[in-house]
Amino acid sequence: MMTGMTASRRLPLVLTVCALLVGVLGLAPRTPTAEASEITRPLPATMVDDERSAVSVVDRFWRMYFEQEFRKPYRSPRVIGPYNGNNGPSCGGQASVPFNAAYCPPGDFLAWDEKLMASGYDKIGNPWIYLIIAHEWGHAVQNRLSRKLVSRAEELQADCLAGAALAGAAKQGWITWETGDSQKLGQGLTAVADDTPWTNPNDHGNAKERIDSYNIGAKGGPQDCLGRDWR
Repeated sequence: MMTGMTASRRLPLVLTVCALLVGVLGLAPRTPTAEASEITRPLPATMVDDERSAVSVVDRFWRMYFEQEFRKPYRSPRVIGPYNGNNGPSCGGQASVPFNAAYCPPGDFLAWDEKLMASGYDKIGNPWIYLIIAHEWGHAVQNRLSRKLVSRAEELQADCLAGAALAGAAKQGWITWETGDSQKLGQGLTAVADDTPWTNPNDHGNAKERIDSYNIGAKGGPQDCLGRDWR
């Protein structure tokens, strides 16, 4: 389980098997299970706490990085956060998508279906929460960059930015990866990668492409994510 501000042994934030699952205006897992779609029990308080913690540390990282590297003020995106099914916020006239997470460029906000979060939390634990939020925040960062720095493969670049943010937060001591976290991420996230490699901006990429992208950011930081040809 990932924790915030702990003294437990820190593990590398480089994943051996993983893939991100959500993107701009969302991309839910291809075939949600009945179990995931039918979660109606009360959400665990710890999961809600992890959502708040993930928002805090990812935002804190990008605030620090933006001001250091771009020498300009950083504006946090709004976090509308959890919704349930079709009851989420609309984005540019589009209704919310059940079992999904998304960054909305027109509204500059992040939102996610708690059923998606709860499903992954049950199977993987809180690394799922941090990774989804960091990936969506990556799209918010793209929206704040010069277009020449944003790749056509926006989803792979967002994976890279997620790796950079989480590794950067761990380096600062704001979060800690504990034993088994990488395995849990690989176990749950590989299943939601595309079956085929990236070919157009609507693709998320296959498992290898997504793990490679995440690791580029985790190893090299945000600068290694910018201006790169991801094809």
